[in-house]
Amino acid sequence: MKSIILQTATRYLLPILLLFSFFLLLRGHYFPGGGFVGGLVASIAFVLHSFAHGTEETMKLLGRKPLSLIPIGLGVASLAVISPTFFGLPPMTGLWFEEKIPVIGSIGSALFFDLGVYLVVVGVVLTILFTISLTKD
Repeated sequence: MKSIILQTATRYLLPILLLFSFFLLLRGHYFPGGGFVGGLVASIAFVLHSFAHGTEETMKLLGRKPLSLIPIGLGVASLAVISPTFFGLPPMTGLWFEEKIPVIGSIGSALFFDLGVYLVVVGVVLTILFTISLTKD
């Protein structure tokens, strides 16, 4: 049984929660937040959509299986970790672009590492929850 109230609320909450998760992702290398917390908030947004519209509709909204986000995230995070070695620096050394981007600020390897963690967290959480949800039906 689907709730009209929950479906209507989800229509407004999904973009707000995803925007907030993106804010947490960008804020993470300066203040508390980052890829893990941002990924959890994004996962919650999709779980809320799943409660309101069903898992199949949420999978259509995502456009791909959440499991596919895990290797992408691991690849992005791994590249962020090893990229300093190409410049003769130890792994996980922060590399920063000279130019600052308006609103976002400085972009560096820490942001790409956080982005990889974000994708892994979203992929793992949604894979687990959607698998449980689909086997329950």
